[in-house]
This record gives sequence, C-alpha cells and structure tokens, in this order.
Amino acid sequence: MKTKNESSEHNSEKGKKEKSKVSRFFSRFSTVVTKATGSAYAFIIAVVVVILWGVTGPIFKFSDTWQLVINTGTTIITFLMVFIIQHSQNKDTVALQLKLNELIAASEAPSNKLIGIEDLDDDELELLKKFYEHLSGLTKEEKKNKMQSLEEEAKIEKEIDEEEQEVEKARNQGPPKREKNKQKLNHNEQS
Repeated sequence: MKTKNESSEHNSEKGKKEKSKVSRFFSRFSTVVTKATGSAYAFIIAVVVVILWGVTGPIFKFSDTWQLVINTGTTIITFLMVFIIQHSQNKDTVALQLKLNELIAASEAPSNKLIGIEDLDDDELELLKKFYEHLSGLTKEEKKNKMQSLEEEAKIEKEIDEEEQEVEKARNQGPPKREKNKQKLNHNEQS
C-alpha cells in the first residue's frame, strides 16, 4: 500500500506531466495562430467579414442584433488574441535575451554585468538607462575631441610641409635669399 507521501509525489509528477503537455500544446498553438493571424490572408479575411457585415446592414435594418453580432465577435477574438500574442511575445523576448546573453558571453572581453538585466525592476532599469545615456554622451564627446585633435594635427602637418617647401625653395634660390628664408623659418619654428 502506498504511503501518503508516495501518493502525493505520484500526483505531483502526474500534475507536472499534464501541465507540461498543456504548456507545449499552448506554445505550439500560439505559434501557429500568431503566424496565421499575422499574415496578409488573415487581414483580407477580416476585411471581407467586415464588408459582408456592412452589406447585410440594410437586410437586418441595422438592428441592435446586427450590431451585437460584430461587437461580440470582435470582442471575443480580441480577448483571446491578447493571451496568444502575449505568450508569443514572452517567448520571443526570452529567446532574444538568451541570444544577447550568448553574444555577451562570446565577446572577446566579456562583461556579464547586463546578462540578467531583464529581471531588474523599472527604477533600476531607468537608472541603468540614464547611466548608459551618460556613457554614450561621454563617448560622443571623446570622438568629437579626437576629431578636433586630428584636424589640428593635419593642420600642423600642412604648415610643416609648407615650411619644408619654403626651405627647399631657399636652398634652390642661392645665398642672399637663403639667409632671409632661414631667418623666417627659425622665427616660425620659435613661435
């Protein structure tokens, strides 16, 4: 004879298996329904139903029952679709998080600070968002400063090239002009 603990463990395992079956069925069902209702054909069918309903208005003299049919139908479909779409979206979000986690873990300099970010509350996420916005601003400033310093460097190099060209000209000109250009060059180098 089974003891009370053995019986409850058996019922618990049976419950988990049934729950797992229901969960798998709902997952497959929601995937199929989400794909089907997100297609162009589903939209066309919905438009045709609304047109047929509108055309039948004069036949039913635009009665309350006629209006109730479309209102009830759309409300029921919307109500059920909320759960199906939410399930599908939750599944996609988890899959996306796992993919991002894998990319973070596989990077050359892995930083797993953000791996469990989806478990943070709204205030913590907002604080983290502000931190990364600030960090982004700093990065933009650094790039801007780097570009300015590169431009300054290019300008200085251009001036040096011009001075070297003047020196070369002075060498080619002969003794009197050469002294003047050397003085000019020395003056430029000192400033």
